[in-house]
Amino acid sequence: MRTVTGRTDHVVVVGAGLAGLSATLHLLGAGRRVTLVERDPLPGGRAGLIECGGHRFDTGPTVLTMPHLLEEAFAAVGRTMSDLVTLHPLHPAYRARFADGSSLDVHTGAAAMEAEIERFAGAREAAGYQRLRHWLQDLYQVQMGRFIDTNFDSPLSLLHTDLARLAALGGFGRLQPKIGRFLTDERLQRVFSFQALYAGVPPARALAAYAVIAYMDTVAGVFFPEGGMHAVPTALSEAAADAGATLLHGETVTRLERTGERITAVVTDRRRIACDAVVMTPDLPTSYRLLGRRPRRPLALRHSPSAVVLHAGTDRTWPELAHHTISFGAAWKQTFRELTRTGRLMSDPSLLITRPTATDPDLAPPGKHTHYVLAPCPNTTVGPSAAAWKDLGPRYRDSLLRELERRGLTGFEDAIDTEVLLTPAHWAAQGHAAGTPFSVAHTFPQTGPFRPRNLVHGVANAVLAGCGTTPGVGVPTVVISGRLAAARITGLPGARRRTTAPPAAATEGGTA
Repeated sequence: MRTVTGRTDHVVVVGAGLAGLSATLHLLGAGRRVTLVERDPLPGGRAGLIECGGHRFDTGPTVLTMPHLLEEAFAAVGRTMSDLVTLHPLHPAYRARFADGSSLDVHTGAAAMEAEIERFAGAREAAGYQRLRHWLQDLYQVQMGRFIDTNFDSPLSLLHTDLARLAALGGFGRLQPKIGRFLTDERLQRVFSFQALYAGVPPARALAAYAVIAYMDTVAGVFFPEGGMHAVPTALSEAAADAGATLLHGETVTRLERTGERITAVVTDRRRIACDAVVMTPDLPTSYRLLGRRPRRPLALRHSPSAVVLHAGTDRTWPELAHHTISFGAAWKQTFRELTRTGRLMSDPSLLITRPTATDPDLAPPGKHTHYVLAPCPNTTVGPSAAAWKDLGPRYRDSLLRELERRGLTGFEDAIDTEVLLTPAHWAAQGHAAGTPFSVAHTFPQTGPFRPRNLVHGVANAVLAGCGTTPGVGVPTVVISGRLAAARITGLPGARRRTTAPPAAATEGGTA
């Protein structure tokens, strides 16, 4: 593994999102002095927080999986995660509601999910689920240590016996047909393949290897932090401060000073910070601009679809909503064509509706409820521009509310007393390329060693972290990216790698 050369005693980490906080803790654990610079007044980055009308709205990810990766970050500085944040396992992990009126609770326990599928679609599909679950577990075992939790120096790093194992498992085929070999019910196929959208690729075109995300969601377990998702970066930041990190919030990095190929100082709008190395976590265009370097690639980077998010505080809720509910439209392939190719808004949307007050009522005032409605939409490269969303956003908000009413959430609009609408215009204003918070898509030329690397050619002591670089998009992979960035500086692998989730994560309703 290539590492940063020269002194690395003092490291400046730019960005206090999950990647930057993870890198900070692992650097501190390896004996480095760390200064963490964040432009916002609070930590979190994409995992942000808006407090409005007594409601706490998480502006970033709402699905937390693989918490042992966070535990490893806390352990790097001798802390235990449970001392700083309380996680609640979600049962069910999701509720799926379909256009034909049927619904399915997605359980992480094998026995509970098998019984639910048999109720939903019959014994044959339940048997197929058993085979699918074993395949997902095998896929995860092969991928985690070799293809996800690793620093690639070149594509030659792929030449390992695990590559043959991954191929034998069908990981280089297409995701949707592979899931179809286990499950014939089209509704069930959606439940185990929609996760490809996290990676920015339609299930019909995504590599089957990305079923590893379905493993994280449907086998390893989904959790929710008490106090909301923002409680996670808050706890990580507290652990970093207690371990000696200097935390500078509300400061924007304006430039990097350099001598030859080395960054010698980070300059903010308030001060100059001399350093021996730097970890950059902003979106790639911002990091490349500050570094004065951009990698040469034969093709321009492709970005994932974006999203419109309606945060709604209401005076009532609907019992058919679980903590996480996926409301599928009737359309499927057409939806992905609209999101990734034609640039149209979804004509028959599939929506993620999260009701965090189902688990933590304190996220809203007494007697009130908090809902988060996410509608995927094209990014600003293939769809409407950021400027267009300023007028389009309110109209699309109204159409989403009409759609929720049609899907049985009667009186949703009338129940709203507080709301915040986020569109691609918001993400673009935050500096996210193509107006998407989901960064660079996981197409094959942008996966593994072909993804923008965390070492930048021509800069000897700078490392990238975050969802645009290795290993990619999502809370688990972003946390890993911080540790991988730290390893480039320290030369240490960091916490002991696991290839299985903690046993307790998959015990609800049955054994793993």
